[in-house]
Parts: sequence; C-alpha cells; structure tokens
Amino acid sequence: MTVQIIKAGKPAAAKADLNAQVRATVEGILADIEARGDAAVREYSAKFDKWSPESFRLGQAQIDTCIASLPAQTIEDIRFAQAQIRRFAQIQRDSMKDVEVETLPGVVLGHRNIPMNSVGCYIPGGKYPLIASAHMSVLTAKVAGVKRIVACAPPFDGAPCPEIVAAMHLAGADEIYCLGGVQAVAAMAIGTETLKGVDMIVGPGNAYVAEAKRQLFGRVGIDLFAGPTETMVICDDTVDAELVAVDLLGQAEHGPTSPAYCITTSRTLAEQLPPPSRPCWPAWTPRRSPASPGATTARSSSATPMRRCSPSPSGCAPSTCR
Repeated sequence: MTVQIIKAGKPAAAKADLNAQVRATVEGILADIEARGDAAVREYSAKFDKWSPESFRLGQAQIDTCIASLPAQTIEDIRFAQAQIRRFAQIQRDSMKDVEVETLPGVVLGHRNIPMNSVGCYIPGGKYPLIASAHMSVLTAKVAGVKRIVACAPPFDGAPCPEIVAAMHLAGADEIYCLGGVQAVAAMAIGTETLKGVDMIVGPGNAYVAEAKRQLFGRVGIDLFAGPTETMVICDDTVDAELVAVDLLGQAEHGPTSPAYCITTSRTLAEQLPPPSRPCWPAWTPRRSPASPGATTARSSSATPMRRCSPSPSGCAPSTCR
C-alpha cells in the first residue's frame, strides 16, 4: 500500500521555535504577576481579552443575572448533565476507602484519602465556551470535599458567559471570576491582593494555559498537561448514527485544532451522519478515505461554534455549548 501525505504538519524546527516563544511569553507573564499582583493581572486581561471590569470576581447579583438570562431548557440541560456527573463522581469517591491496620503490636499502617483545601478550576471560553469543563472540574471537586473552589473563565463577546457562570454556580463554586488565560491561572496559583492562591490547578486550556500549568507545577499541584483533542470513531452498520454524531461533536467542540473522524464500513451510516448534526455543523460532509478505499470517512472541523444538538448519552448537554 502506498501512503500519500495529503497535508503535512509544521516542520520540527518551526514547532520548536513556537514552543520556545510560548515558554518565554508565559515565563514573563508569571514573573510579572508575581511581582505586581492585581495590577499586572488587569493589564494582561485588558491586553489579551479587552476586559478590565471594576472587579473580576462576580457578585451574587451578577451571577443571578447570568442565570436569569438563560432559557429554562438550558438550565435544565446543565442540571441534567451535572446530576449524571455528580452521581458517578460520588460512586468513585465512595470506592476510595481509608485503610488502617495494626500489622504488629504497635505498628500501625494505612492510608487516608484527604481532599485538597483549595482548588482553582480553569474553564476555557474565549472562542468556544466549554460548559462541560465546569461540570468536570468544579463539580468533581465539590464531591471530593474540597473546602474552597475557585473558578475562572474568560469573557465571551465582552461579558461573562452566562452558560459557564450558571454551570460553575450550580456545580458549587465558592468564588467565580471572569478572568481568562495565563493571567487567570497565575492569579489562582500565585495569589494576588484580591485572590488568595490555591493548592491545585485543574482544567484544560490553550498552549499558553498548558505551559503556565507546567511552569507552576511544584508550586501547586495540577491535574495533567492537556493538549489538543483528537477523536476517532470506528464503527459498522450496527451503530446508531446519531450517537456517533454526538460523540464526534462532543470532542470537536474543543476548538479548531481538535479534529473528529468517523471511519466506517457502512456507506449508509456515513451518509446518515450529517442530518443529526446539521443544525450544529452545516459544513460537516462525509468524504472518502484516501488510505482505505473500502471505508468511508466523515470529518468535522470545529470552525463553526456549536449551537444545539441532542444531549449526549454520557451526560454532557451539547445544547449549552456555544
């Protein structure tokens, strides 16, 4: 079989230069915020997000306004998704048992599962508000028993994103800030005059956010280094096309660098994929896979934000994604 490269990636040298630039930029921002605190945070927020409110922390009235602005169906979708996630998170927590045993007279061994005192949750939302990230960070921290949960998300269209604010609040965040990017991660990890630092940072983000977490690791704990999401569904004609479509969209919503593929032996199924997702993704069209003449590949690109589609079986409510 002859392998043909249809689209080549960036050369290694170009990637190295970009990575070096990201590292240097993040290092400078972290040092500046550590030295100047709130003043630096405000400058970077104004520079990168055009956002400089009187206070980055949202008051209860602002939170209530965001929630009141949403359709009842959106609130219902958020509550439904969080109910599923909370239920399984509690099952996971209940499976973590403390152990203490006296193996010899006076020799006591064991382990305990102790929640963090404070956690900072970063929820991406500058280009595509990722409501599910609020569910999977704030809510799981709450179930774990974290005493103080700080949640940050960037502004969307020049204001706090109502869907994200609602998700963070309903999940149980103790402090909610409309603040994004490296400046948000730095403020939570290092602390400023108005934002007390946390013990651990969780949540996804772009290359700069990921690099900030990498550089801050050790000073605070982190969950993991998250990169661009890629997903591929391999299936035959026994699967439900709508379930495939929702699974692909659920991952593709992460951004333009997160491609989603479906490889199937069934042309019929491939041709069925566009209808369930067309309200969300007008440009999604099946195409033949150049590497496998006997299979059909459907590909989506998240250049168009999601608007509405059916809730995912996993509990995420895509109707809340924008």
